[in-house]
Amino acid sequence: MRDQEPAPGRPERRLSTKETAELLGVKPETVYAYVSRGQLSSRRDPGGRGSTFDAEEVAALARRNRRESAGSPGSGGELSVRTRITLIERDRYYFRGVDATELAARHSYEEVAEWLWTGRMRPGATFTAPEAAVATARRAVNALPEHTAPTDRLRVAAIAAAAEDPLRFDLSEEAVLGTARVLIPTLVAALPQREFGHLAEGPLAHRLWGRLTGREADEASLRALDTALALLVDHDLAASTLAVRVAASARAHAYAAVSAGLGVIEGPLHGAASGLAHRMLVDVLDRGTAVPVIADELRAGRRIPGLGHRLYQGEDPRARALFALLEEIPRAEPALLAARDVVATTARHAPLHANVDLALAVLTVSCGMPATAGETIFAVARTAGWIAHALEEYGERPLRMRPSGHYVGPRPPQPLPD
Repeated sequence: MRDQEPAPGRPERRLSTKETAELLGVKPETVYAYVSRGQLSSRRDPGGRGSTFDAEEVAALARRNRRESAGSPGSGGELSVRTRITLIERDRYYFRGVDATELAARHSYEEVAEWLWTGRMRPGATFTAPEAAVATARRAVNALPEHTAPTDRLRVAAIAAAAEDPLRFDLSEEAVLGTARVLIPTLVAALPQREFGHLAEGPLAHRLWGRLTGREADEASLRALDTALALLVDHDLAASTLAVRVAASARAHAYAAVSAGLGVIEGPLHGAASGLAHRMLVDVLDRGTAVPVIADELRAGRRIPGLGHRLYQGEDPRARALFALLEEIPRAEPALLAARDVVATTARHAPLHANVDLALAVLTVSCGMPATAGETIFAVARTAGWIAHALEEYGERPLRMRPSGHYVGPRPPQPLPD
């Protein structure tokens, strides 16, 4: 507990512990927890047994708590974190105030990442990795079983790259940005190369192409892949991004923060959702219609993948932008028609719009990629966003991402178990 003397010449209004707890909306025990964390100062009441608290300091803490926990409109009171990175509003989303779909249409993934990190555009930005880091990551990834999922490979590559970097604990902005520009291409280079699809140089999307498919690359498909990466670079506080910010709040280095995000992204409701949509589209193409496929999904009690998003009332703007590019690729037409069939069939009972997972599925199906390719694209793209959020969190008070548990178990004392 931290007791303070009043500042000379400044009149103070003091609150009791009970009054402070009521103003903050917490229990008296929590008030003393705030004191122990340094968020409040207390002073022993002369002649009394309790502590008193500065009214202005308590009011400031109450305002701060309301800002950080009240949530944005429509969020249902969920956790809210101040950020300058991404805004989602009225079925559109913005990176540092700029329409994200327009950025992705006009700039490469690397350029959009630089904008997200610094608020400055670096035309022609290209990420390259040193041979030593790539060699270390490849050795670690090549030691994994053949059936290893891509996200597991990326996580192992990130850990291996961290072990190769003696400066990983430097959390200055310059050092973290240097890490980001090396880590992302290292992750791509560590993935197994598919036959015939090799593009060793150029933008990151070109190098990623040969890790996703063995087909020859064409300009329209490469543009679609690069745009998909740029569209997916960030999406506010998604589950994986929140995990990254928690890690950064504890001052974990950038590699560790990215590893935390990769661990969360594997969930079927997050990064893996496009794989489910991919398999559904393949099924629709095999059967020639979406009707029996949708019926099977609903009969099994599963939600239809690739449809609906809780942050958008209409169509996901990322899906709309990616569909527009896919329409320029002749070989994507069958998968596009299958996706439209899914939306139209489902709309008979629930007017759900396509989300980016369905658009990613059209890309991966039409380019001969495996079902896991969408998850790989998502993870590589989102790494840049995670770095942006880690940088932002490094500038905040350490360990602020530490909610208090609401215990609902049996009250102590309980007897020792037999």
